[in-house]
Amino acid sequence: MSFHLVAKKLDVMFPDAHCELFHKTPFQLLVSVVLSAQTTDKKVNECMTPLYKKGFTPQGVVKMGQPKFLSHIKSIGLAPTKSKNVLRLSQIILDEHKGKIPQTREGLEALPGVGRKTANVVLAEIFGEPTLAVDTHVFRVTGRLGLHQETTPAKCEFALLDVIKTKYLPKVHHQFIFLGRRLCKARKPLCEECDLRRYCEFYKNR
Repeated sequence: MSFHLVAKKLDVMFPDAHCELFHKTPFQLLVSVVLSAQTTDKKVNECMTPLYKKGFTPQGVVKMGQPKFLSHIKSIGLAPTKSKNVLRLSQIILDEHKGKIPQTREGLEALPGVGRKTANVVLAEIFGEPTLAVDTHVFRVTGRLGLHQETTPAKCEFALLDVIKTKYLPKVHHQFIFLGRRLCKARKPLCEECDLRRYCEFYKNR
């Protein structure tokens, strides 16, 4: 199967696919991606949008302190650990990066709470790099389409990058997520409503 055919269908299905984490600055996106681990974008947006609209900076986080910041995100999973990471990464950004988020993978992954997936999201969304962050939706839908047969997100990323040309990145990352959230759901995929079913190994083998 040519990925070009899948990409053309995705462009028709989700032409406006985008990052659904609300943010007004690169720093805010970084924080939201850190907070989104093991929780939903919707929950993160509920907690953080009011803060972001008022202005949310590394300086503001440090001034706020970990206990007060924790009080704002207590409904998010792993909130105590995440609040500590956000405070620490804010201080590092101030001390080592003049208040701006790092523009390299190495710099991003050196921050507390930032792993490869988070770095991929930031590099793609803020700096336009052709990365592919593999979250649960990307892992599931690309596996069902037969684009990989890997057992871990890390291996999946590199398998997909062998199949997907850089010209489709990072846009297709958001299209995969939209597909996973709207149609190719974990428990009850809406296969009959999906225009990709003719290319889908999962649909063919049901």
